[in-house]
Amino acid sequence: MHPMPRWLALLMLFPVTGAAAAIYDNFPDSIHADERYVIYSHGLIVEGTDPRPISPLYGQYDFPAIKQALFSGGKFNLIAFQRPKSSDDSYADTLKSWVRRLRDAGVKPSRITLVGFSRGAQLTALASNEFASDGINTALLAICEGGEVAGTTGLKLGGNLLSIYETSDALGSCGKLAARSRLESFEEVPISTGKKHGAFFQPLPEWIRPLKAWIEKTNR
Repeated sequence: MHPMPRWLALLMLFPVTGAAAAIYDNFPDSIHADERYVIYSHGLIVEGTDPRPISPLYGQYDFPAIKQALFSGGKFNLIAFQRPKSSDDSYADTLKSWVRRLRDAGVKPSRITLVGFSRGAQLTALASNEFASDGINTALLAICEGGEVAGTTGLKLGGNLLSIYETSDALGSCGKLAARSRLESFEEVPISTGKKHGAFFQPLPEWIRPLKAWIEKTNR
């Protein structure tokens, strides 16, 4: 009888427990309970089929570059779906279903993070409201008006909440939402690029770095 190859013996001692982290354009077919997951929801202008649309006010929204910048070195799975044109508030139900599927597959709430910008942040907040008692993480980029998520009333979030806003933009702090919610932690980061709402159209380090540092700290 031939002796067992050394590489096979090592695999038996140290089995592979999951696939490498990846970027997904839709919800992945396979979920690994021991991995981390981030769901990014883009702004309104990206709805449709063009991943790099151009705004006459703010220039190009580079969805692929934002996805890559978020994913790079983060060691988490990034789900970033391009919504169909004119998606209504029912898209929040899609986000809710994805969170439930992650939870049903055994992913801990603390390893689930919802991130959204502008219209994507509005949908993110609507979805996160459903899981206020579960302890998932939520990051809202440029969506709060008068301290609340624009276009909504009475939302209450849980877990860890991050708000990032541009000081030259009309949208600002999420302080009232945070004060009403039952949070484990709340962080707010004002940035000042002078680019107004367009600050989040490109993966600028001013918001990418604090967002990724917060994800690293809270998504565990």
